Amino acid sequence: MLREALFYEADPPQVHCVLCPWHCHIPEGKVGVCRVRMNEKGTLYSLNYGKVTGASLDPIEKKPLRRFHPGSRILSLGTLGCNFDCGFCQNYHIAQRDADSREITPDEAVALARETAADGNIGIAYTYSEPSVWFEYIYDTAPLVRAAGLKNVLVTNGYIEEAPLKALLPHIDAVNLDIKGFTEDYYSGVCKGRLEPVLRSAKLYKAACHLEITTLVVPGKNDSDEELGALFDWVAGELGRDTPLHLSRYYPMYRFTEQPTPRETMERAAELARQRLDSVFLGNL
Repeated sequence: MLREALFYEADPPQVHCVLCPWHCHIPEGKVGVCRVRMNEKGTLYSLNYGKVTGASLDPIEKKPLRRFHPGSRILSLGTLGCNFDCGFCQNYHIAQRDADSREITPDEAVALARETAADGNIGIAYTYSEPSVWFEYIYDTAPLVRAAGLKNVLVTNGYIEEAPLKALLPHIDAVNLDIKGFTEDYYSGVCKGRLEPVLRSAKLYKAACHLEITTLVVPGKNDSDEELGALFDWVAGELGRDTPLHLSRYYPMYRFTEQPTPRETMERAAELARQRLDSVFLGNL
């Protein structure tokens, strides 16, 4: 299913995508950084519209969300593409590769969510790869999910411009946002992005819906007391100490071969976080 993309401008012979902070200027026949938005004769198309690479009925705690309908389940859908290229990506086979997919229309997704309501499903989580580059599909699906009395959840890197984020927010009930580190050097070197737009997104999400934060703690990269302390101070000061924080243990994946984060590092990080925040959870231990 091809669908004309939203949030782009004509820039002949290119098109200028303004969905995320990359602001790609895309030549004819080419795609942007995310690999799923293509210029075809001056029109920008979403190449992943309706393409689902993974579907699973998960515990809500797996997203992870611990303070949003605990004990429930949610239908998790993922697609292709990402506007980051994190060296430790657990889902690089769909984020950075052309994995197999099947087509599920918005109506079919909602029907599947309703069918699984008897199994404790409360809605749809857009997850696995980066949902912001699936923008058009979520923009069309999320209102139908709401109309069916169900919930919409994003599991996201937060790398999206303010206008599209605000267009989507009225339909979103909960977000788990990755703040992957707390320096621009970490974001540019490890994730191939920038920190500042992610922090802006965090504030907008917090003001509009339920928000929980996740940070993957990577040894020798973002695990110093100084960087972690600065992150926890920012979350407490800008989002509120009631914001749940998930500290997730790193394991070797994709281009990263470092050994898993030591348990003592994770426990130290949690102790630092609990000095500032009310709800801190350790994951992947």
